[in-house]
Amino acid sequence: MREDKDALKRRVGEYLVNLSLRAMILSLGILPYRWRIPALGWITARIVAPLAGYSERVRKNLALTMPDMPERDVRRLMRAVPDNAGRNMMEMYSAVKFADRARRSPVTGPGLPDIQRARTEGRPIILVTGHFGSFNAARMAMIEQGFEIGALYRPLRNRYFNVHYTKAMEHLSRPMFKQGRRGMMQATKHLRSGGTLAILNDLNTPGGVPLDFFGQPALTSLITAELALKFDALLVPVWGIRRSNGLDFDVHVEAPIPPGDPIEMTREFNARLEAQVRQNMDQWFWIHLRWKDGTGETAEKGAARLAAQVFDPGDDP
Repeated sequence: MREDKDALKRRVGEYLVNLSLRAMILSLGILPYRWRIPALGWITARIVAPLAGYSERVRKNLALTMPDMPERDVRRLMRAVPDNAGRNMMEMYSAVKFADRARRSPVTGPGLPDIQRARTEGRPIILVTGHFGSFNAARMAMIEQGFEIGALYRPLRNRYFNVHYTKAMEHLSRPMFKQGRRGMMQATKHLRSGGTLAILNDLNTPGGVPLDFFGQPALTSLITAELALKFDALLVPVWGIRRSNGLDFDVHVEAPIPPGDPIEMTREFNARLEAQVRQNMDQWFWIHLRWKDGTGETAEKGAARLAAQVFDPGDDP
């Protein structure tokens, strides 16, 4: 009986959160694009983040990974990080105008000739990125470059908000593959056909292994490396870096991560992401519980898997 009441309470809470967020997004949608994007960034940074505990989460993550950071820089990031998150949200719900703008982002980097050659040869490509800058801007820019990109995504916990959130993602591009066995089967079929798959690989993953990120163990999925090895796909980090005007982006394509041991390949991705974040600290989602299971029972299971080096590309990412 108590469990039923708790479940009902969670559903009601999710429903109310969904209503408030949806109303806010729809209200701002009547503003010109150049105003609505910074508007939701401002609201998220100054109202939503403090109330939801995101600002304190930024502080705790920085205290864990960068304990010597000056207080003034910590306070700046407690505002700037949620601002970027709010902008990302509003951009996704402004699909037409955002896509038109993001498609025109300049695409550069040492890995660009490699993925162009792979596309010509019909070789599969995995574009691996993180919740940094705008991953959606990078996706739009690569589509403009002629790549047909399928994206593997993790549904939101709020079941009500996730319904229209998923539709908003699909308005930007398709196909979208939902995390899970069915989605993984669809994603692997896409790769087998020589397609390009985009994956964000910077979330706490209970099925992953503890690998270093900013000097602390963080459970990290090996799925991108495993899939790249299984299908002989190029594994290429790509970043959509927000410009100082807050509305435009530069897309950077790094050199492919060399094939080898999946652990070392994933460590390399973590290192490259960390390097990008250090250059643009306000553009990574420090609000995530990235180090939640870096230690403890879940981490120990991941460490045992790492030590045994038992990998299954069929596992959920």
